[in-house]
Formats: sequence, C-alpha cells, structure tokens
Amino acid sequence: MTQTENLGENYKRAYDNRIGFGQRPALLLIDFVQAYFDPDCPLYAGVEDALASALRLRDAARQAGIPIIYTNVVYRPGGVDGGRFFQKVKVLENFVAGNPMGAWPEGLEVGADEMVISKQYPSAFFGTSLGSTLTALGVDTLIHTGLSTSGCVRATCVDSCSHGFIPIIVREAVGDRHPDPHNANLFDMDAKYGDVVGEAEVITYMQTLKG
Repeated sequence: MTQTENLGENYKRAYDNRIGFGQRPALLLIDFVQAYFDPDCPLYAGVEDALASALRLRDAARQAGIPIIYTNVVYRPGGVDGGRFFQKVKVLENFVAGNPMGAWPEGLEVGADEMVISKQYPSAFFGTSLGSTLTALGVDTLIHTGLSTSGCVRATCVDSCSHGFIPIIVREAVGDRHPDPHNANLFDMDAKYGDVVGEAEVITYMQTLKG
C-alpha cells in the first residue's frame, strides 16, 4: 500500500467482485436474544435497529415462502459443552439453559414452521445441522442477519462461504456493541467472503421470488 493510496483503493485492486443472489435463499437470524437488548446485561449492545430490520426481512421472507432459521446459544450448567469459547468469554454464562438473557426479545416470536438451531460456538454451522438442513432444502443463498457482526455473524459468513452457500450480509440487520468492529468486519466480509447488501435490495430480491 502506497502512502497516497487509501484503503478502498488498495482493496479494490485485489477484492473487487460481487457474487450476487442465487435462486434458492434462506433467511438466518443469528442470536437475536435478550442479552443484547437488556441495558443491565454486560452483553447489551444497543442493537434495536438491527432487530427491526431483521423483522422486516422476516416479514418479506414469510410472504415469499423463503425458509427462515433462527439461532441461539445454549449451554449446559457450568458450560461444560462450551469448551474454550466458554472459558475465554465469561459473559457466555448468560446463555446457560434457563437464563432469561437467552430468551427471545420482545417482538420476536418464532413461527410454528420455522426452525431454531441452538449452538455453543460462534459459527451457526459448527457442530449443528445447519449445513445439511440447507442442502436438503436446496438452498444456495444464505441471507445473514443477527448479532454480533464481529463475532457470530462473521464466523457464520466465513463458514457459509466454505460450505458453498452464497453469503449475503444485510447491512442494516446486523449489529455490534461498537461501530469500529462492526464496520471493519462488514468491510472484510464484503471484500473476501460474501456480499454486504442493503435491506431494501434484499427485500426487492425476495419479492421477485414470491409465489
């Protein structure tokens, strides 16, 4: 990188491509749980706008008949199934089974025909049935919403790419506790793994699939 070259110019020379949407999408809502919305919880992130965007996308997905999958994080008492992740990130104690911080926040109700995948690690693919479920459904595009951008969203995006699904990350529908890691990870995911796309464009895409 030269002294006169900015970050965008530098990355554009190496990473300037868009995959685009596929034909068979699924919508993924990653870890929208109460911990991120309760100001008394150390995980509080002020991400109400991201949830609102994800719910608008969910409405569009329901109307278009697009599969909808939610994830949450659930541990056994003591975090015995959380391994090094639970050991490193002490606030994960909020997700031991039965803790109210692991519940869905107000306004998010899972439909009877919608799937919930409980996980113990950052990626929604690691140690879960997500990959095989998407394959069985014939999905080629995974639309990512959720929390947090620098953590579970990014980990899932990388694994989505690695498993052969097109990662679409909806800019308004992901969130983090600080804008710097949020923006840095959106930049990196868009450069190397998937497409970061605005909510309106994703809803328009969903509407073309309706019926």
